[in-house]
Amino acid sequence: MYHIERYQRNPVVHFPEREWPNREIEKAPIWCSVDLRDGNQALVEPMVVEEKTEMFNLLLKLGFKAIEIGFPAASQIEFDFLRLLALRKMIPSDVHVQVLTQCREHLIRRTFEAIEGIPNPIVHIYNSTNTLQRDVVFHASREEIKQIAIDGVKTVKACMKEFGRDDIILEYSPESFMGTELDFALEVCEAVLDEWGMATPEKKVIINLPLTVEMNTPNVYADQIEWMVRHFKNRDSIVVSIHPHNDRGTGVAATELALLAGVDRVEGTLFGNGERTGNVDILTVAYNMYSQGIEPHLNISNEKEIAEVYERCTKMSIPPRHPYAGELVFTAFSGSHQDAISKGMQAMRERNNPYWQVPYLPIDPSDIGRVYQPVVRINSQSGKGGVAFIMDTFYGFRLPKGMHKEFADIIQALSEKQGEIAPEEIYAEFQRAYLDRKEPVHFKKCVISDNGLEEGEFSTRAVCTYTLNGEERQFEGVGNGPIDAVRHGLAEALGLQIRILDYSEHALRQGSNAQAASYIHMLDEKSGRTTYGVGISSNITRASLRGIFSAVNRLFY
Repeated sequence: MYHIERYQRNPVVHFPEREWPNREIEKAPIWCSVDLRDGNQALVEPMVVEEKTEMFNLLLKLGFKAIEIGFPAASQIEFDFLRLLALRKMIPSDVHVQVLTQCREHLIRRTFEAIEGIPNPIVHIYNSTNTLQRDVVFHASREEIKQIAIDGVKTVKACMKEFGRDDIILEYSPESFMGTELDFALEVCEAVLDEWGMATPEKKVIINLPLTVEMNTPNVYADQIEWMVRHFKNRDSIVVSIHPHNDRGTGVAATELALLAGVDRVEGTLFGNGERTGNVDILTVAYNMYSQGIEPHLNISNEKEIAEVYERCTKMSIPPRHPYAGELVFTAFSGSHQDAISKGMQAMRERNNPYWQVPYLPIDPSDIGRVYQPVVRINSQSGKGGVAFIMDTFYGFRLPKGMHKEFADIIQALSEKQGEIAPEEIYAEFQRAYLDRKEPVHFKKCVISDNGLEEGEFSTRAVCTYTLNGEERQFEGVGNGPIDAVRHGLAEALGLQIRILDYSEHALRQGSNAQAASYIHMLDEKSGRTTYGVGISSNITRASLRGIFSAVNRLFY
């Protein structure tokens, strides 16, 4: 049933002093992958040890320097996996392994057992602070909730002493920060910092302000972040981190606005895997930076490999419209889009532009391991630009502009019958419609000679051998060049009134075996109809003559 009256707006922040709207993202944050913890716990089939190991190695290859491995106190499998990494010395010296635990004494002690022998680990403790959970889950006052956080820090310090550790990096999260009163969130975080008592600019504490459940528009989260950043007493001793989810579908936007608001660090997952609608997609945020010329400091050039490992380990599939990674995101079906892409790429080549500027393609697909092959796909909604793009990009035929619509109409008629048409099907139709139009008039050979007359007069003589319905014949023609001479002779032999409106040619490929393509735009003067003919040959004159015969067959037979 539809009961909109059951819902009410979540409160916003009154913060007219905000400065984040006037800022720009200038550098990448510290990235922390939580694929092996938050991502893994959200899977229908959680990863086994072999899959976790493959995912861990992928994250290292991508350049993550902070990786949340799991919740080792909550599961023997996660405990054993962490011990495996330690015993096999699989953790590079410049990578911080992060472990999560609630602010409970027995869980924190078990966590310390798991990180034995792992240098410089991040111990991430948390407790819920928001108003709703204080009321319906914990039935606790603000002071009682704050004391849970303080006691958690005390236990971490006690375990450090007991286990002989002085290299622990503390991270604290007021879980569901977005639904916590700002003054109380600050009070709890400051209490954590006071109890820790060891935060310095050289050895910072990570304060993570999670967007555990999206409750409002991204600008509200940015306001909350900037308010906290401004009010921390010892900001230079704190790494401000965020952990956004995607409940409203705005996780990426919330992350980017939070970066404007002063965030140093982002926790997220590959392709946004995570509870409910997922965590923020770190790759999307990183590719967004890349598209603006900002170094993301992640090795994201081989998107195909990243996607393959992700899908294999998580047993999840990436939607075809997923930003950057989806099968169809660099594909254009719309005719106007295809035309703009084609013209943009042509302009890039002609101008030798050092910057990527192609309509509808925010980045060069090849920069992230994609290929141009699927960039333009043809269906009944496609236009002349897309078909011309396929012929140029795949097969080297630079169709004259006037020919774009003529050939596109042929392809559209076919696509309306069968749906999407692959590039090889487009080329096969091009061959059938133009290159193989050799009946009933078929060009065989031609001898061209120069009559040596004055400039401006007919000076070229052509003697052509051809077949008409399989019967070999011959004609002679004179004109002001080979093409004109053949046109005269063929028109007279067949009783036609034809005129050549336009002619163009180009090489199909370079080298000693290069072929040329010739395009003949022909008019039937009696009916007013026009068409194009196409010929190819290693000899440019022969290619042109084949184009004339192709046009005649298309126009009259």
